[in-house]
Amino acid sequence: MTVKHKSRSHLRNGKSKTSTADLEIHVKKRYAEGAKTRQAELCCPVSYDTQHLKMLPQEIIEKDYGCGDPSRYVREGDLVLDLGSGAGKICYIASQIVGKKGRVIGVDFNPAMLTLARKYQREMAQKLGYANVQFKRGKIQDLKTDLDLIDRYLSDHPVKSAENYMNFEAVKKRLAEEKPLIADESVTVIISNCVLNLVMPSDKQALFSEMHRVLKKGGRVAISDIVSDEIVPESLKEDPALWSGCISGAFQEREFLQAFEKAGFYGIQIEKRDEKPWRTVQGIEFRSVTVTAYKGKEGRCWERHQAVVYRGPWKQVTDDDGHVLKRGLRTAVCDKTFQIYAKAPYAKDMILIEPHKTIPLSKAKAFDCQNGAERDPRTTKGLRYRETSSAVSTCLEGGCC
Repeated sequence: MTVKHKSRSHLRNGKSKTSTADLEIHVKKRYAEGAKTRQAELCCPVSYDTQHLKMLPQEIIEKDYGCGDPSRYVREGDLVLDLGSGAGKICYIASQIVGKKGRVIGVDFNPAMLTLARKYQREMAQKLGYANVQFKRGKIQDLKTDLDLIDRYLSDHPVKSAENYMNFEAVKKRLAEEKPLIADESVTVIISNCVLNLVMPSDKQALFSEMHRVLKKGGRVAISDIVSDEIVPESLKEDPALWSGCISGAFQEREFLQAFEKAGFYGIQIEKRDEKPWRTVQGIEFRSVTVTAYKGKEGRCWERHQAVVYRGPWKQVTDDDGHVLKRGLRTAVCDKTFQIYAKAPYAKDMILIEPHKTIPLSKAKAFDCQNGAERDPRTTKGLRYRETSSAVSTCLEGGCC
């Protein structure tokens, strides 16, 4: 779909630019309208598992606005956090996948969308036979501040003076610490569907930091969003209609991946990238991508004489910690990296070599992370290893020969 876009007249005439507050107000208003009447221009064509759609109320299906299906990366028993949960469609899909042992939390800033999502909680619980979904009000770039708590406080303590405001700021900070909207390291998977691009540029670093904070070690994220192939110029960023339409706030595709990396995630992968752009504005292509990433590379490096062999097909690769892995070469790694490579997304590409004699963590020494250092087989086997085996024919028994 190609759109011919013209800059707004007040920008051409040199008048004041659109403020961040104006953009946020426009986003809130547009999605409040979307909770009442379907806004077809706010969503890309997405194929969902029809099995999971059967149970959903038609109103939620019609008023869902997204560009992908991150629920495909949810597993049974997960504790899911959906950022920008909107009408609740992805939450209610995820609730079916995680089952009664799992849990789903949707966070959204828009009261109208939250009202719509909460409207069907009881009905969905009756259909499923269990209640495992809740919706909370907050900004996805500030997952400590519970806005429902703030509203209740302000109802009883209205701000009418500078002193009132200072007291409010102190209470807000205390509530964020004592009763955070989402606690530290409390969820196993974070999903989001076409919402990160609605966050203001000044808050995007905080957004990724918050995702990393609330995710458990070993957890993962699956984010569907709109990215651009070129840097979006300021003239487009100041257009409220394009911003609320998930266009002008889009990350440039390379910067999107870098944001995950800077926040401390690893194993970052593009799971889906639409070949055709959703929209084109002034020659810039905007398309949907889905990215997955993992948390868990934090911590000290311990030497336990482990090695890994990269299977290929590339001659060599570099991971997110700077380890250079050469095809077919025994590479020395610390225990932390060894355990990471044993799991997704690396496991299929690695051969893991355990030492013949396990070194307890309590006796392990600090590991010197030398990128691409080769591991001598004798280090893994032990310097005193002198075993000699006898050649025994096992051809008739289906063994080696």
